Amino acid sequence: MMEKIKTVQRVVAGLTLLLGFLGKLILNLRGQKQRASNPEKLQMIIRSDKLMDSSSSSCSDEMEDDERYGLRWRLSVEKNNNVTPWKTVPLRCYNHLHNYMTGGQYDLDLNLIVRQILLYASQIPLPTDAFDAWILDVDDTCISNISYYTHKRFGCDPFDSTIFKAWIMKGMCPAIPIVLTLFKTLIDKGFKVFLLTGRDQATLAKITTNNLHSQGFIGYQRLILRSFFANGYDVRCTTLVNKSTHI
Repeated sequence: MMEKIKTVQRVVAGLTLLLGFLGKLILNLRGQKQRASNPEKLQMIIRSDKLMDSSSSSCSDEMEDDERYGLRWRLSVEKNNNVTPWKTVPLRCYNHLHNYMTGGQYDLDLNLIVRQILLYASQIPLPTDAFDAWILDVDDTCISNISYYTHKRFGCDPFDSTIFKAWIMKGMCPAIPIVLTLFKTLIDKGFKVFLLTGRDQATLAKITTNNLHSQGFIGYQRLILRSFFANGYDVRCTTLVNKSTHI
């Protein structure tokens, strides 16, 4: 009796497996029939999938290539200007420059450099004649014009002197914090600090002075601006040297 029961159980199990297999086979055959009845749709789906994969990969590769190109171009300019003459930054560099200037790396680099300058300045023994001078540039050294350059895509758009002057006239250029620290340290140590700028003396002297003072640049020896009659800064710098100032 037990043997008959076991035999029946084996038959039922076998039939169950067979029915399962037949069910999967029928579903598979139906799918093949549907695909065969609409081959154009199938090919469109396949091409669409391939195109999406290719487009995604191409876009990622292009962004990576532009980032690397922007880095190489920037380093070439910064190191020795070893690039062909240019009036605007290549558009391929925009993403790199935007990320560099606003993502924190620029501030980290600047802080590292100025801290090395502070270390150097701390090791200079000053004589008692009080004629040791330190010259700092104004724009994008003491105070920042990043607001203007952000709107000009960091040089990818041509420089516009009218818009730049309008920005300066607002008197809102913020101090670069680490350079303000350097400025105050140099004065405390006994250096005579001169500030140098290409801004026009006749029209921008007052607004520049007020902007510098509002940002904490107080106590410098002199603000040297560009004069209409002077060819660059040679005249004023020569005057400093003639006064026996150690620059």
